[in-house]
Amino acid sequence: MNAAKPRAPLLPDAAHILVVDDDRRLRDLLARFLGDHGFRVTVAKDATEARARMGLFVFDALILDVMMPGENGFDLARDIRATSNIPILMLTARNEADDRITGLEIGADDYLPKPFEPRELLLRINNMIRKQAKQAPLQQEPREVIRFGDFLFRVDRRELRRGDEIIRLTDRERELLAILTERPGETIPREAIAGDDLVSDRTVDVQINRLRRKIEEDPSNPVHLQTVRGLGYRLLVD
Repeated sequence: MNAAKPRAPLLPDAAHILVVDDDRRLRDLLARFLGDHGFRVTVAKDATEARARMGLFVFDALILDVMMPGENGFDLARDIRATSNIPILMLTARNEADDRITGLEIGADDYLPKPFEPRELLLRINNMIRKQAKQAPLQQEPREVIRFGDFLFRVDRRELRRGDEIIRLTDRERELLAILTERPGETIPREAIAGDDLVSDRTVDVQINRLRRKIEEDPSNPVHLQTVRGLGYRLLVD
């Protein structure tokens, strides 16, 4: 699992992967390999630690070992899937059909037996994230008020508040929030954000980053306004 090529530049909005495995050596290798390919990576040694990490961050995909002490990967995946549609890739040292079927039945998106080829893992992770972003969203009722964190956005007025304070927005920032709140939680393609002007990707990035400075505690590690790498942006709402 050696990565010979130089590490890819790590963007603040790179997809964030949670790796859960009780094998410290494998955790470190996966973190290094995925980091070399431009992902942000957080690791956990068991289900308890994984839940703590998920309480702090929003992840784009989960790599989950089946055989762990205490709560196993199947049980953790079943519990996560009850409230989240995060892409899950199961890892196991066993290659029995029953294990693969169990993982898929409880809602895992993919399954990879150990030992595995790192490039195959990379392809599967990218495919899961891409598929998740392109899935047709559930129809939602229109809402006049969108809440995210401490903020409230009045769709009809295009007004952003934090408590009693009105946050000053430029016309373009109001437009961006209006676009993102039309389909809250969904990935909005870059071309939809660019609009009829079809501005460059770089210009869209600059506009998004300016908006983040007003709604994110740490714009370099956004919680509300996130990038789906290669596709677009999404606003995570309450």
